[in-house]
Amino acid sequence: MAERRPTAVSVAEHDLIARAQAGDRRALDQLLRSHYNQVYSICRRMTGNDQDALDATQDALIALTRGIHRYDGRASFSTWSYRVTTNACLDELRRRKRRPVPEADVPVGARPGGPPSLDQTVVDRLTLDQALTELAPEFRAPVILRDVIGLDYAEIAEVLKIPPGTVRSRIARGRRSLATQMARNQPPPPSVQHQAP
Repeated sequence: MAERRPTAVSVAEHDLIARAQAGDRRALDQLLRSHYNQVYSICRRMTGNDQDALDATQDALIALTRGIHRYDGRASFSTWSYRVTTNACLDELRRRKRRPVPEADVPVGARPGGPPSLDQTVVDRLTLDQALTELAPEFRAPVILRDVIGLDYAEIAEVLKIPPGTVRSRIARGRRSLATQMARNQPPPPSVQHQAP
């Protein structure tokens, strides 16, 4: 079997990682910027609101910075950063349990007397985000890593440090719970009024 050749992106990233591990702050900054959107996306989906997502993102970036010298290349940098990010999110969720619960963000279109309903795709996205926040963290993390980030089961097992069978089970249970929550959170269809003949 032929050896797999690295892509230009992986070569460039490998160079950035090596320079960052050697103390090059510009390389570290460039590396973190290239992964920021994925880190924030995981944090936003895991925490369910912007403020906690920003806190978790900052914690994840700090942890990536402090731990860059421990990255050994056995997994892809993305997989390693997902693991660090997921742990930062779980820490944020644990801290949240000890804080007073803020008033939930209510989408503008959901307020009584507000503007007309949002486009259905936006409503569906908000419904999904709300349903994700109601999932227990042990189901939320694997579902997000699979269905939002697109990792395969083996990568998720590596990120979460759990067996692949457990990943499959948690994703299946998480998806069932999501379907139930989304069905519950869907707005009722508009009523049809029949006029008398």
